[in-house]
Amino acid sequence: MNPSELLIAAASSNTGKTTFTMGLLRALRDRGLQVQPYKCGPDYIDTMYHKLASNHTSVNLDTFMASSEHVCHLFNSYGESADVRVVEGVMGLFDGYEKWQGSSAEISVLLGVPVVLVVNAQSTAYSVAPLIYGFKHFNENVKIGGVVFNKVSSENHFQFLKEACQDAGVECLGYMKRNSLLEIPSRHLGLTISAKSHMEELISLAAKEVETHVNIDLLLSLCSTQKDDAL
Repeated sequence: MNPSELLIAAASSNTGKTTFTMGLLRALRDRGLQVQPYKCGPDYIDTMYHKLASNHTSVNLDTFMASSEHVCHLFNSYGESADVRVVEGVMGLFDGYEKWQGSSAEISVLLGVPVVLVVNAQSTAYSVAPLIYGFKHFNENVKIGGVVFNKVSSENHFQFLKEACQDAGVECLGYMKRNSLLEIPSRHLGLTISAKSHMEELISLAAKEVETHVNIDLLLSLCSTQKDDAL
């Protein structure tokens, strides 16, 4: 297969992108793929979660603390032999230290990788269409490769969301069900022995959810480095 690379982002924090990222990393690892994780910004907690999920050290990509050239070097050198390179964004897609400078969107453009947008679908349905449409068209340099919905209540709920995606002109990649067991406790400021055990259970559950309800093959195809055909 051609290598794939993507940046997982959302409209805001607390949308579920870390849970989806961990689930995807573990699902890809379980498929026997070499996965290299990264994290936008200086965050050190999510990188530990990434390592648990993928068994590879996660690398911080931060255009505030480092030059663009260095960020590109880190991305390419650590992911040189990877089948899939997965970057988890920070906060909302366009949230930076000054407008979108230092944001996940800036890193997506810098690295030339498409964005998989995680959308919180709790208490909404077709109204996600203008949200998705806005993210697709706000900046033509930011390529939205597809959408994954989080906190979906039922298959019927997902059908409304899928139709919204189609009308917004963005590929729907699947969903994760609303499940309190998939919530990451905010009190985990480090990985103690008990916290590590809990996170392993959460990662396994998230991986099962991703494998069941997300079209991983389509995601990898859309985010293939053969971009001329994929995007």
